[in-house]
Amino acid sequence: MLRLLLILLFAANLAYAAWGQGWLVAVGWGPSPTNEPWRLEKQMRPEAVQLIAVAANPPPAANPPPAADAAAARPTPKTEAVAAEEISNTDSNTPTNQANKAPTAPESEAAPAAPTAPPAPDTQCLQAGPFSQDEAKTLRNALRAQELAWDSYEMRSQDMPGRWMVYLGKFPSQELLNRQRTSLRAQNIDTDRAGGNLEPGLSLGRFSSEEAATRELTRLLRKGVRGARVVQERAAAQVFTLRLPAATAAQQAQLGALGPALAGKVLQRCEEPLDREHVLRY
Repeated sequence: MLRLLLILLFAANLAYAAWGQGWLVAVGWGPSPTNEPWRLEKQMRPEAVQLIAVAANPPPAANPPPAADAAAARPTPKTEAVAAEEISNTDSNTPTNQANKAPTAPESEAAPAAPTAPPAPDTQCLQAGPFSQDEAKTLRNALRAQELAWDSYEMRSQDMPGRWMVYLGKFPSQELLNRQRTSLRAQNIDTDRAGGNLEPGLSLGRFSSEEAATRELTRLLRKGVRGARVVQERAAAQVFTLRLPAATAAQQAQLGALGPALAGKVLQRCEEPLDREHVLRY
């Protein structure tokens, strides 16, 4: 059976090969011929074929419409403006646009003016002193009694050096003092009142050290001044200055009521910046 199948397959392949090669054309079997003689036989009237040359420039198009017709067809600026206005009016009249329109405030209604802050009270820097330790203690108690704000004032502590004077006196009377002053002026020697418990007497000079006062006394003795000597007018001590950096009118009135607590010192404008290292608050 297998042998018969192989013989049939071989015979079929042999027949297909003969058909494809055109061996069976003579008996009417085989594919249609496509070679050159066959194509020439199939041509129909080759002598009627004509070659047409193509022009380099294409023929002109049909005549365009006259300029007047084009101008008439184009809308004028006035027509466009009118159309745009009509479109705008149509859009604004729609319910959506009318709802989106916010009411505007009348131009004549002005915004309310902002409230202005009250002007700051006039202030100035005031100070008084110097005060001794006992005077500063009395003044501190008086400030508390006046209920002056504790942060409105400050005490400036300061080390005051001693002071020496070339002193002439005490004189038994004012007449003798005046006579001695006239005599010293005749010698071009300046004088001043001694002050304090040294009255009646004359100061021939004040000095920050005892050595400087002694040198001046020696010079005066050489000029013939008799009876003068060196005395210590003031011992070295710690003193205090009351200072109000920004005293208001009300605070100045409170300070005016301190009276004897100021120990005869007068409030005056501050002359120099305060040394922050020597500030004591009470």
